[in-house]
Amino acid sequence: MNRAWVAAAAVLGLATAAGAQAAPAAGANRASRLSERARQDREIVYFLQQPETHAFDLYHDYTESRPGVDRYLNVVRGGSRVSNPSAVILDTGERLPVETLRGARITEAGIDIGEPVTAASEVVVIRFAPVQPGQSVRLRISETYTDPGRYLVSGDELVWDRAFGRPANAMVLPAGWYLTNVSIPATVSTVADGRIRLDFVNPRNDTIEVLVTARRRR
Repeated sequence: MNRAWVAAAAVLGLATAAGAQAAPAAGANRASRLSERARQDREIVYFLQQPETHAFDLYHDYTESRPGVDRYLNVVRGGSRVSNPSAVILDTGERLPVETLRGARITEAGIDIGEPVTAASEVVVIRFAPVQPGQSVRLRISETYTDPGRYLVSGDELVWDRAFGRPANAMVLPAGWYLTNVSIPATVSTVADGRIRLDFVNPRNDTIEVLVTARRRR
């Protein structure tokens, strides 16, 4: 038998085996990408408090449909602090247990936050009954954040300089302020009490860097 032919066949066999092993991983990666963009299952609304406080409230709606999943992890981005977390199942109104873990407690709890855990790491953990095959659960997570580096007053202007990663993001300016600039296209409207609302759509697979400025009404 031709030795060159045997060697080529061996190489082909190894490549085929490697491809077979890679196929499930590639399929799982595709599924996670489709969950985030092809289906709209996440949206978030920010309610800005007066900028001198550097604080804003938010609620985050999320649909979980993966069988067996029994928790949601909200990793707090660096420079921010979270307080008053709560969660509810919108389908039933059931209140869910919530805890905030920091630093070494994250590791002790066996929580994987998808990045190295440091003393400054912080994550909000929401637990619920495992999702059953063919079913889903719609969650609403509410929190208050402070972020002095990204939400502040500069001179006489309100400044919001923070990235959005969800497909649908909305922001409501604090009472008494009107919009002067926004760096990303947005739909601008007013809510019932006269506050300004901005709605952003992010169709991309990454974040949008949103810079908003506003001035106080006189």
